[in-house]
Amino acid sequence: MAPTKSAGTDDPASLAGPHAASARQRAGGRRLLRAALYHARLPMTLLSVLTVVRIVAMLATPVMLARAIDAVRAGGQVGAAMAGLALVLTIAAVADTAEDLAGAYCGSRVTAWLRHRLIGRVLELGVPGLRRFPAGDVLSRLTESAGGPAAFPVLLLSAAAALATTAGAMTALALIDWTLALAFALGIPPAIGVLRVFVVRASEPFTRYQRHLAAIATRLLDAAQGARTIRAAGTAGREVRRILLPLPELREAGHRTWTTQGQVSWRLSLLAPAIQILVVGVAGTRLATGGITTGQLVAAVSYTSMALGAVALFDTFVALLNCEVGAGRIQEILSAPPAVRPPPCPMRLPDGPGELRLREVTVRIGDRTVLDGLDLTVPPGTCVAVVGESGTGKSVLVSTIGRLLDPAEGSIELDGVPVADVALPTLRHAVTYAFERPALLGATVHDTIAYARPDATREQVRRAARAVAADEFIRALPAGYDTPLDRAPLSGGELQRLGLARAALTDARILVLDDATSSLDTATELKVTRALRAILTRRTSLVVARRPATAARADLVAWLDGGRIRALAPHADLWPDPGYRAVFSAGPDAPSAAPAPRPDPAAPRSRA
Repeated sequence: MAPTKSAGTDDPASLAGPHAASARQRAGGRRLLRAALYHARLPMTLLSVLTVVRIVAMLATPVMLARAIDAVRAGGQVGAAMAGLALVLTIAAVADTAEDLAGAYCGSRVTAWLRHRLIGRVLELGVPGLRRFPAGDVLSRLTESAGGPAAFPVLLLSAAAALATTAGAMTALALIDWTLALAFALGIPPAIGVLRVFVVRASEPFTRYQRHLAAIATRLLDAAQGARTIRAAGTAGREVRRILLPLPELREAGHRTWTTQGQVSWRLSLLAPAIQILVVGVAGTRLATGGITTGQLVAAVSYTSMALGAVALFDTFVALLNCEVGAGRIQEILSAPPAVRPPPCPMRLPDGPGELRLREVTVRIGDRTVLDGLDLTVPPGTCVAVVGESGTGKSVLVSTIGRLLDPAEGSIELDGVPVADVALPTLRHAVTYAFERPALLGATVHDTIAYARPDATREQVRRAARAVAADEFIRALPAGYDTPLDRAPLSGGELQRLGLARAALTDARILVLDDATSSLDTATELKVTRALRAILTRRTSLVVARRPATAARADLVAWLDGGRIRALAPHADLWPDPGYRAVFSAGPDAPSAAPAPRPDPAAPRSRA
């Protein structure tokens, strides 16, 4: 039976896609590296000047050495010749040391700039970005991919310096004797051909190697986050196999890279001494015929060694290719469209009571339409509970209000102004959120509550904590409000109350509670709701509700079904509908009796 080609190995058609993707990524990496060099142009200029000084001193060294040798042989001014040689050696050493310091500073500037841009864009991508770039992949790009280009300025100047040194050395060989330069030039075309083969063959496996390495990091981070579940299920072995699943592809990509690197390396290792032997042989012949002096022979040997520095640039080319691939991985995230774009001409958001209007709002996630032409009007000062079966888009709906994501069609207006036309910082102060799993941000409990208002006083923070019944358990912590977050043992309900306190501290006209009380028991939820009464009565609020008791305490219920609002009415009016009761029947707090719960007299009511 005739052997068949394995897909993706030898078939040029199968390689066209990966090679094209690799070429696009490297092109993006080159653009980003150019921008990074422009950002670090001042230290890059200093580094370039030092490199030029070092090259000039190095090129002058063989000349001064030849003069010193000829002066010794001829009995001339040996002292002056030796002083000149010492001077150029000193200049070269000082320039080399200063070049190292400037290169380190320039590299740190490039790394800091890349990481700041990367972190900023990751935050701008929002939830859709997390689907495309998981946390482990982002971490890999933030550390390895962003750290690699730190060496790019030094590597680039090293390559340029080596090429400039080679050009200068060849010129010096030509000035000594044109046959020496011609002998060296015979080895240049083979060296260029070998390096070109490496760049063509190694770029695609280089890219795949970093991609598979990021995939392993992503799986490992996912496993670390679910460590308790893995231990409880006894599936550690299976999880290890899942994490290491990309390992064969990683090995294959690395093997291809190292094989290509080895093939090129031994060819260059043979080419360099062959060129040197050829030039020295020609120089010896010219010395025998009286064409050059002994000092010129020594200088020719030195210049040949200098010129061969370009042939030894292979390791530098490998490092530059690695920088290019890493920068290309960063550029993939930087070029991804953000979840929301700032308005080109921001409008002023006038003072208002907090009236919300959603007009024909359509949101698509992938191929799925989550909200389909949804219309909803929320009167100012009203508490609206958003209910619906799991997956109907409750969180998606409330996310559009503060532009955590933008709809594909339709508009959202806050007090008559489209939120898409309001500057994002202004909108973030007008609409505040409390989530099911609030992030602990800051160093202490005080910091995490005051995260959106870092200038808040301790009394203001305590007032917000008291408003959500959190002050008591916070003061019971080891250092009260100054307890470091990593030393604060918090339950799920206490964590949610910190998130509610953070939202209560802001002076926003719209308060969105996205399942922010799900970890509270019914009695605590009622206590928190009553404590929030003073805050909710002067704000418009939307509450993603999964319990009938939560919906009953709201002024109105927005019943979400099929991507649209099926009904907008008080909970008591909707409760007789079996379809409405079925929304809550699958939850852990499903009602055991058919009568609707009585509305809480302490709950706020609409003033509209």
